[in-house]
Amino acid sequence: MKPNIHIVDNSLINPTNPVTVNLIGAGGTGSHLLTALARLNHALIALEHPGLHVRVFDDDRVTEANLGRQLFAEGELGQYKCTALISRINRFFGTNWRGVPKRFTSDNLSSFPDGGKASVFITCVDTAEARFEIAKILERAKSQGRYESNRALYWMDFGNSQYTGQVILSTVGEIKQPQSEKYTPVSVLPFVTETYGNLLAKSDESDNLPSCSLAEALTKQDLFINGSLADLGASLLWSLFREGMLFNCGFFLNLKEFRTQPIKITTHEAREIKMNPCNQHKEVA
Repeated sequence: MKPNIHIVDNSLINPTNPVTVNLIGAGGTGSHLLTALARLNHALIALEHPGLHVRVFDDDRVTEANLGRQLFAEGELGQYKCTALISRINRFFGTNWRGVPKRFTSDNLSSFPDGGKASVFITCVDTAEARFEIAKILERAKSQGRYESNRALYWMDFGNSQYTGQVILSTVGEIKQPQSEKYTPVSVLPFVTETYGNLLAKSDESDNLPSCSLAEALTKQDLFINGSLADLGASLLWSLFREGMLFNCGFFLNLKEFRTQPIKITTHEAREIKMNPCNQHKEVA
């Protein structure tokens, strides 16, 4: 059987202008990931790629509980997380990225630069509700014309509990694939809300209440889970931009056991069998 593969859309590999990336959420994972994106951008430019143009969306402000686990300093207390991070990144790397201190919702889209359009969406949010809202926005983005500027192409979602987490990469609609004799090209990578929608809907969001101190925050999320997820997720993004082909569309991480499990790309037919126990029983029989 030929291995499954996803060939990345050429507009990310050989773009004319910097690729627009929307980073939604600037907390535990988002604050670490933004630094990784800046390093990735620097490396791409060194390889004669136009690089990235990143916009960060988050309406939260820096509190005492954020210091230490998230990448904020005492002098940034009270500031919007997104603008504090972006100001620091722009000064350090010489970028011209932008922070938007608002939630990324359908109601706010008209007030965003370019109506919130981007080629790559990255979510580092902590509620199922926020993920379903993003999915709803990206469903509408599937109707964009193929050659429209900043056409939505990929969605990468980060999520975690205290010691475990996952990163899921999805396509926004179908990405045209070339024919191959060696591999089975897969044009659609499903949304996290499609593959794990039932689990998200049933998930207990009560632990996402704000913490009053770093000590309390560490009872909910381990000190290094966010940074570990951010680095591994950035490595997947690096493969997307640098190699232009993917055999995995994400991974599961268990930091307590120091174990990472890749999520292999599967065809639509295989996903249908896996998600339907009746079909799976027939297949085995």
